[in-house]
Amino acid sequence: MTFSLRSRNLFKMIAVVLALALPTALAISSADARVGGGMSSGSRGSRTYSAPPSTTTAPGSTSQFNRTYTQPGAGMNSAASAPARGGLFGRGGGFLGGLAAGFLGAGLLGMLFGGGLFGGLGGLSSILGLIIQIALVVLVVRLAMSWWQRRHAPRAAYANADAGAAPGSQTNYRSGLGGGLGSGLGGFGFGANNAPLEIKPDDYEAFERLLGEIQAAWSNEDVAKLHTLATPEMVSYFEQDLAQNRARNVVNKVSNVKLLQGDLAEAWREGETDYATVALRFALTDKTVDRNTGAIVAGSEQPGEATEIWTFARRPGTGWELSAIQQTN
Repeated sequence: MTFSLRSRNLFKMIAVVLALALPTALAISSADARVGGGMSSGSRGSRTYSAPPSTTTAPGSTSQFNRTYTQPGAGMNSAASAPARGGLFGRGGGFLGGLAAGFLGAGLLGMLFGGGLFGGLGGLSSILGLIIQIALVVLVVRLAMSWWQRRHAPRAAYANADAGAAPGSQTNYRSGLGGGLGSGLGGFGFGANNAPLEIKPDDYEAFERLLGEIQAAWSNEDVAKLHTLATPEMVSYFEQDLAQNRARNVVNKVSNVKLLQGDLAEAWREGETDYATVALRFALTDKTVDRNTGAIVAGSEQPGEATEIWTFARRPGTGWELSAIQQTN
Protein backbone atom coordinates (compact mmCIF):
# COMPACT_ATOMS: atom_id res chain seq x y z
CA MET A 1 0.00 0.00 0.00
CA THR A 2 2.82 2.36 0.95
CA PHE A 3 4.78 1.48 -2.19
CA SER A 4 1.72 2.08 -4.36
CA LEU A 5 1.13 5.49 -2.78
CA ARG A 6 4.74 6.47 -3.27
CA SER A 7 4.59 5.34 -6.89
CA ARG A 8 1.52 7.45 -7.52
CA ASN A 9 3.18 10.47 -5.94
CA LEU A 10 6.28 9.91 -8.09
CA PHE A 11 4.15 9.72 -11.24
CA LYS A 12 2.41 12.94 -10.24
CA MET A 13 5.74 14.71 -9.80
CA ILE A 14 6.90 13.50 -13.21
CA ALA A 15 3.66 14.75 -14.76
CA VAL A 16 4.14 18.19 -13.20
CA VAL A 17 7.75 18.40 -14.46
CA LEU A 18 6.70 17.40 -17.98
CA ALA A 19 3.87 19.90 -17.94
CA LEU A 20 6.32 22.63 -17.00
CA ALA A 21 8.87 21.61 -19.61
CA LEU A 22 6.52 20.99 -22.52
CA PRO A 23 5.69 24.61 -23.45
CA THR A 24 9.37 25.56 -23.24
CA ALA A 25 10.37 22.62 -25.41
CA LEU A 26 7.79 23.54 -28.04
CA ALA A 27 8.99 27.15 -28.07
CA ILE A 28 12.70 26.36 -28.28
CA SER A 29 12.34 23.72 -30.98
CA SER A 30 11.12 26.29 -33.49
CA ALA A 31 13.98 28.75 -32.86
CA ASP A 32 16.75 29.31 -35.42
CA ALA A 33 20.34 28.86 -34.32
CA ARG A 34 21.86 32.03 -35.79
CA VAL A 35 22.59 35.16 -33.78
CA GLY A 36 19.43 36.26 -31.99
CA GLY A 37 18.10 32.69 -31.84
CA GLY A 38 15.36 33.44 -34.39
CA MET A 39 13.57 35.56 -31.76
CA SER A 40 12.72 39.25 -31.60
CA SER A 41 14.93 40.81 -28.96
CA GLY A 42 16.11 44.23 -27.85
CA SER A 43 14.75 47.77 -27.68
CA ARG A 44 13.84 50.54 -30.13
CA GLY A 45 13.58 53.35 -27.62
CA SER A 46 10.07 54.78 -27.34
CA ARG A 47 9.08 52.84 -30.48
CA THR A 48 9.76 49.42 -28.99
CA TYR A 49 6.04 48.65 -28.93
CA SER A 50 5.35 50.22 -32.34
CA ALA A 51 6.00 47.98 -35.32
CA PRO A 52 8.34 49.53 -37.91
CA PRO A 53 6.85 50.41 -41.32
CA SER A 54 7.02 47.72 -43.98
CA THR A 55 9.61 48.04 -46.73
CA THR A 56 10.38 46.49 -50.10
CA THR A 57 12.80 44.08 -48.44
CA ALA A 58 10.30 43.12 -45.69
CA PRO A 59 6.80 43.89 -47.00
CA GLY A 60 5.03 41.82 -44.33
CA SER A 61 4.49 42.43 -40.65
CA THR A 62 7.12 42.28 -37.91
CA SER A 63 6.99 40.07 -34.83
CA GLN A 64 6.57 41.68 -31.44
CA PHE A 65 9.51 41.50 -29.06
CA ASN A 66 9.98 38.24 -27.18
CA ARG A 67 12.75 39.74 -25.06
CA THR A 68 13.05 43.41 -24.13
CA TYR A 69 13.98 45.50 -21.11
CA THR A 70 11.80 48.41 -22.18
CA GLN A 71 8.56 48.86 -20.28
CA PRO A 72 5.48 49.97 -22.24
CA GLY A 73 5.53 53.72 -22.56
CA ALA A 74 9.18 54.00 -21.51
CA GLY A 75 12.10 55.09 -23.63
CA MET A 76 15.55 53.61 -24.01
CA ASN A 77 16.98 55.62 -21.12
CA SER A 78 14.86 53.72 -18.59
CA ALA A 79 15.37 50.33 -20.22
CA ALA A 80 18.66 49.49 -18.50
CA SER A 81 17.14 49.39 -15.03
CA ALA A 82 13.89 47.69 -16.04
CA PRO A 83 13.37 43.94 -15.69
CA ALA A 84 12.99 41.87 -18.84
CA ARG A 85 9.47 41.28 -20.06
CA GLY A 86 8.26 38.51 -22.29
CA GLY A 87 5.35 40.43 -23.77
CA LEU A 88 1.89 39.10 -24.53
CA PHE A 89 3.25 36.30 -26.68
CA GLY A 90 6.77 36.22 -25.22
CA ARG A 91 8.66 33.21 -23.99
CA GLY A 92 9.39 34.84 -20.69
CA GLY A 93 5.78 34.80 -19.55
CA GLY A 94 2.89 36.89 -20.79
CA PHE A 95 -0.55 35.58 -21.52
CA LEU A 96 0.54 32.07 -22.49
CA GLY A 97 2.69 31.74 -19.38
CA GLY A 98 -0.21 32.86 -17.21
CA LEU A 99 -2.51 30.36 -18.87
CA ALA A 100 -0.07 27.52 -18.30
CA ALA A 101 0.43 28.62 -14.71
CA GLY A 102 -3.33 28.60 -14.22
CA PHE A 103 -3.63 25.03 -15.45
CA LEU A 104 -0.71 23.88 -13.30
CA GLY A 105 -2.02 25.72 -10.26
CA ALA A 106 -5.39 24.05 -10.63
CA GLY A 107 -3.71 20.67 -10.96
CA LEU A 108 -1.50 21.17 -7.93
CA LEU A 109 -4.47 22.22 -5.82
CA GLY A 110 -6.27 19.10 -6.97
CA MET A 111 -3.33 17.00 -5.82
CA LEU A 112 -3.20 18.67 -2.44
CA PHE A 113 -6.89 18.02 -1.83
CA GLY A 114 -6.82 14.44 -3.05
CA GLY A 115 -8.41 15.01 -6.46
CA GLY A 116 -5.22 14.62 -8.47
CA LEU A 117 -4.26 16.57 -11.54
CA PHE A 118 -7.46 17.20 -13.53
CA GLY A 119 -9.51 14.63 -11.68
CA GLY A 120 -7.02 12.03 -10.53
CA LEU A 121 -4.18 9.90 -11.78
CA GLY A 122 -5.12 6.31 -11.29
CA GLY A 123 -2.29 4.92 -13.36
CA LEU A 124 0.25 5.45 -16.10
CA SER A 125 -2.45 5.81 -18.77
CA SER A 126 -4.00 8.70 -16.86
CA ILE A 127 -0.62 10.45 -16.72
CA LEU A 128 -0.08 10.04 -20.45
CA GLY A 129 -3.60 11.27 -21.07
CA LEU A 130 -2.92 14.35 -18.97
CA ILE A 131 0.30 15.12 -20.86
CA ILE A 132 -1.49 14.76 -24.20
CA GLN A 133 -4.26 17.10 -23.00
CA ILE A 134 -1.74 19.73 -21.91
CA ALA A 135 0.10 19.44 -25.23
CA LEU A 136 -3.12 19.89 -27.17
CA VAL A 137 -4.14 22.90 -25.09
CA VAL A 138 -0.74 24.54 -25.61
CA LEU A 139 -0.86 23.82 -29.35
CA VAL A 140 -4.39 25.20 -29.79
CA VAL A 141 -3.62 28.33 -27.77
CA ARG A 142 -0.42 29.00 -29.71
CA LEU A 143 -2.19 28.58 -33.06
CA ALA A 144 -4.99 30.89 -31.97
CA MET A 145 -2.59 33.55 -30.72
CA SER A 146 -0.45 33.33 -33.87
CA TRP A 147 -3.57 33.87 -35.96
CA TRP A 148 -4.59 36.84 -33.82
CA GLN A 149 -1.12 38.34 -34.05
CA ARG A 150 -0.95 37.97 -37.85
CA ARG A 151 -4.39 39.53 -38.19
CA HIS A 152 -3.62 42.59 -36.09
CA ALA A 153 0.08 43.12 -36.73
CA PRO A 154 -0.26 44.74 -40.19
CA ARG A 155 -2.62 47.35 -38.77
CA ALA A 156 -0.13 48.14 -36.00
CA ALA A 157 2.73 48.36 -38.51
CA TYR A 158 1.25 51.49 -40.02
CA ALA A 159 -0.18 53.04 -36.88
CA ASN A 160 3.00 54.98 -36.04
CA ALA A 161 4.77 54.96 -39.38
CA ASP A 162 4.78 58.76 -39.63
CA ALA A 163 5.11 59.54 -35.92
CA GLY A 164 7.67 62.25 -35.41
CA ALA A 165 8.46 62.52 -39.12
CA ALA A 166 9.82 65.81 -40.34
CA PRO A 167 9.11 67.35 -43.75
CA GLY A 168 11.27 66.12 -46.58
CA SER A 169 12.19 62.65 -47.71
CA GLN A 170 15.29 60.57 -47.20
CA THR A 171 17.80 60.79 -50.03
CA ASN A 172 17.55 57.78 -52.32
CA TYR A 173 20.69 55.60 -52.36
CA ARG A 174 19.98 52.61 -54.58
CA SER A 175 22.94 50.42 -55.41
CA GLY A 176 21.56 47.08 -56.57
CA LEU A 177 23.42 43.93 -55.50
CA GLY A 178 27.02 44.95 -55.34
CA GLY A 179 27.56 48.20 -57.22
CA GLY A 180 26.20 51.69 -57.43
CA LEU A 181 27.55 54.02 -54.77
CA GLY A 182 30.43 51.74 -53.82
CA SER A 183 31.24 48.25 -52.66
CA GLY A 184 30.49 49.10 -49.02
CA LEU A 185 26.79 49.65 -49.71
CA GLY A 186 26.26 46.11 -51.01
CA GLY A 187 22.55 45.44 -51.44
CA PHE A 188 21.09 48.53 -49.76
CA GLY A 189 18.34 50.39 -51.58
CA PHE A 190 17.31 53.06 -49.10
CA GLY A 191 15.13 56.08 -49.46
CA ALA A 192 11.45 55.15 -49.57
CA ASN A 193 10.51 56.60 -46.18
CA ASN A 194 10.47 60.05 -44.67
CA ALA A 195 12.67 60.39 -41.59
CA PRO A 196 13.67 63.30 -39.38
CA LEU A 197 17.19 61.87 -39.07
CA GLU A 198 19.42 61.93 -42.12
CA ILE A 199 21.07 58.59 -42.83
CA LYS A 200 24.14 58.93 -45.05
CA PRO A 201 26.11 56.46 -47.17
CA ASP A 202 28.67 56.04 -44.39
CA ASP A 203 25.87 54.92 -42.07
CA TYR A 204 24.69 52.31 -44.58
CA GLU A 205 28.22 50.98 -44.82
CA ALA A 206 28.33 50.74 -41.02
CA PHE A 207 25.08 48.75 -40.95
CA GLU A 208 26.38 46.25 -43.51
CA ARG A 209 29.71 45.94 -41.71
CA LEU A 210 27.97 45.32 -38.38
CA LEU A 211 25.85 42.58 -39.96
CA GLY A 212 28.99 40.62 -40.81
CA GLU A 213 31.04 41.46 -37.72
CA ILE A 214 28.26 40.53 -35.28
CA GLN A 215 27.72 37.18 -37.00
CA ALA A 216 31.47 36.50 -36.91
CA ALA A 217 31.81 37.44 -33.21
CA TRP A 218 28.80 35.24 -32.42
CA SER A 219 30.32 32.26 -34.23
CA ASN A 220 33.62 32.77 -32.36
CA GLU A 221 31.73 33.19 -29.05
CA ASP A 222 33.70 36.42 -28.61
CA VAL A 223 31.63 38.24 -25.98
CA ALA A 224 34.22 41.01 -25.61
CA LYS A 225 33.89 41.80 -29.33
CA LEU A 226 30.09 41.70 -29.12
CA HIS A 227 30.25 44.38 -26.41
CA THR A 228 31.83 46.72 -28.99
CA LEU A 229 29.17 45.98 -31.60
CA ALA A 230 25.88 45.83 -29.68
CA THR A 231 24.13 47.42 -26.72
CA PRO A 232 24.53 45.84 -23.27
CA GLU A 233 20.95 44.59 -23.49
CA MET A 234 21.58 42.72 -26.74
CA VAL A 235 24.85 41.29 -25.44
CA SER A 236 23.01 39.95 -22.39
CA TYR A 237 20.71 37.99 -24.70
CA PHE A 238 23.66 36.74 -26.75
CA GLU A 239 25.34 35.52 -23.56
CA GLN A 240 22.19 33.64 -22.55
CA ASP A 241 22.01 31.93 -25.95
CA LEU A 242 25.72 31.09 -25.92
CA ALA A 243 25.38 29.60 -22.43
CA GLN A 244 22.56 27.37 -23.68
CA ASN A 245 24.78 26.20 -26.54
CA ARG A 246 27.60 25.39 -24.13
CA ALA A 247 25.19 23.45 -21.94
CA ARG A 248 24.24 21.38 -25.00
CA ASN A 249 27.96 21.04 -25.92
CA VAL A 250 27.41 22.62 -29.32
CA VAL A 251 28.55 25.77 -31.08
CA ASN A 252 26.71 27.68 -33.80
CA LYS A 253 28.79 28.68 -36.82
CA VAL A 254 27.51 31.35 -39.19
CA SER A 255 29.65 32.09 -42.24
CA ASN A 256 29.53 33.48 -45.78
CA VAL A 257 27.29 36.34 -44.68
CA LYS A 258 26.40 38.57 -47.63
CA LEU A 259 23.86 41.36 -47.72
CA LEU A 260 21.49 40.86 -50.64
CA GLN A 261 19.01 43.67 -50.10
CA GLY A 262 18.34 46.33 -47.50
CA ASP A 263 15.83 49.12 -46.90
CA LEU A 264 15.57 51.87 -44.34
CA ALA A 265 12.28 51.52 -42.47
CA GLU A 266 12.61 54.59 -40.25
CA ALA A 267 15.20 56.77 -38.54
CA TRP A 268 14.68 59.18 -35.66
CA ARG A 269 16.31 60.87 -32.70
CA GLU A 270 15.38 60.65 -29.02
CA GLY A 271 17.30 63.06 -26.86
CA GLU A 272 20.94 62.41 -27.68
CA THR A 273 20.36 58.96 -29.14
CA ASP A 274 19.92 58.30 -32.86
CA TYR A 275 17.98 55.25 -34.04
CA ALA A 276 17.81 53.60 -37.45
CA THR A 277 15.66 50.56 -38.23
CA VAL A 278 16.53 48.68 -41.42
CA ALA A 279 15.19 45.58 -43.13
CA LEU A 280 17.97 43.18 -44.12
CA ARG A 281 17.84 40.21 -46.46
CA PHE A 282 21.12 38.34 -46.38
CA ALA A 283 22.69 35.05 -47.42
CA LEU A 284 24.48 32.89 -44.88
CA THR A 285 25.64 29.41 -44.05
CA ASP A 286 24.16 28.45 -40.68
CA LYS A 287 25.19 25.23 -38.96
CA THR A 288 25.44 23.96 -35.39
CA VAL A 289 28.25 21.52 -34.67
CA ASP A 290 29.28 19.30 -31.79
CA ARG A 291 31.83 21.18 -29.70
CA ASN A 292 34.14 18.14 -29.42
CA THR A 293 33.86 16.32 -32.73
CA GLY A 294 32.80 19.12 -35.09
CA ALA A 295 30.00 16.96 -36.47
CA ILE A 296 26.98 18.90 -37.75
CA VAL A 297 23.98 18.43 -35.46
CA ALA A 298 21.71 21.08 -37.02
CA GLY A 299 21.73 23.19 -40.14
CA SER A 300 23.99 22.35 -43.08
CA GLU A 301 26.85 23.50 -45.27
CA GLN A 302 24.33 24.67 -47.85
CA PRO A 303 23.84 28.45 -47.99
CA GLY A 304 20.45 29.88 -47.10
CA GLU A 305 18.75 33.25 -46.73
CA ALA A 306 17.20 35.18 -43.86
CA THR A 307 15.20 38.40 -43.64
CA GLU A 308 15.24 40.32 -40.36
CA ILE A 309 14.63 43.83 -39.06
CA TRP A 310 17.68 45.28 -37.27
CA THR A 311 17.65 48.49 -35.26
CA PHE A 312 20.87 50.38 -34.59
CA ALA A 313 21.48 53.05 -31.94
CA ARG A 314 24.15 55.74 -31.76
CA ARG A 315 25.06 58.25 -29.06
CA PRO A 316 27.24 61.36 -29.48
CA GLY A 317 30.89 60.47 -29.99
CA THR A 318 30.20 56.76 -30.58
CA GLY A 319 29.47 54.56 -33.56
CA TRP A 320 26.35 52.59 -34.38
CA GLU A 321 25.51 49.58 -32.18
CA LEU A 322 22.96 46.84 -32.68
CA SER A 323 19.97 47.65 -30.47
CA ALA A 324 17.33 45.13 -31.60
CA ILE A 325 16.61 42.23 -33.94
CA GLN A 326 13.05 41.50 -35.03
CA GLN A 327 11.73 38.60 -37.09
CA THR A 328 9.42 39.03 -40.05
CA ASN A 329 6.09 37.22 -40.46
